[in-house]
Amino acid sequence: MKRKFGFKNQAYNEKLSSIPHNFAATHDEEKGVSELTIYGDIGESWFWDSTSAVDVDNALKQAGTNDIVVRLNSPGGSAFDGIAIYNRLKEHPGKVTIHVDGWACSAASIIAMAGDEVIMGTGAMMMIHEASNIVWGTKNDMRKVADMLEELEAGIVDVYMTKAKISREEITEQMNAETWFSALKAVEIGFATSTALTVEGKDESEEMTQMRAQMQAMQNKIDELTNQEPEKPTPVKQNRVVRLF
Repeated sequence: MKRKFGFKNQAYNEKLSSIPHNFAATHDEEKGVSELTIYGDIGESWFWDSTSAVDVDNALKQAGTNDIVVRLNSPGGSAFDGIAIYNRLKEHPGKVTIHVDGWACSAASIIAMAGDEVIMGTGAMMMIHEASNIVWGTKNDMRKVADMLEELEAGIVDVYMTKAKISREEITEQMNAETWFSALKAVEIGFATSTALTVEGKDESEEMTQMRAQMQAMQNKIDELTNQEPEKPTPVKQNRVVRLF
């Protein structure tokens, strides 16, 4: 059963609903790194497979003090599970690196904010929007839910503001408008630290810099040897031999 999304922009609905669920955790004690894969919906669901805060909590307990690498590709889901996963990752003692492999929408964008390093994959996107809920009942019931959603959104803005380079008011406006960020835009706004392309370019640049430094050092040594004046031979004092005939 494919999930239907209430996003204002329905252009990506089919692609988002086709993300297969995949939650996996591997632990490399030798390297001190644990990798978590979070693909698909966030939060407990009766209708489709999903990744809950409990799943992530159990995986982090098994990780111990390992550094954490999260592979994220999700349309979102439960804001409360997203917040719980965010806080659980933030409290983890090791470094947390999050790779947005495809999408980090809605609740998944909250999870992404937990990364000490957030790397947007080539072509990856991030989306933030208003919190929503399904409510049935009286006008007072609906008002209570609206008040709760406003409080929830205030907390979500708090999370975004831990990384955002713009004002709280601007973040709120972008949530209300449902804003989609490309990889570069996510870096520009502060939600991500780099893109896969800039990380690759940085590595290549560092290698080139090291090679240039080594070549320059060799050239300096050659120049030093070339410019040295040849040492003058030390005159040898010749002893006169007196021969008697």
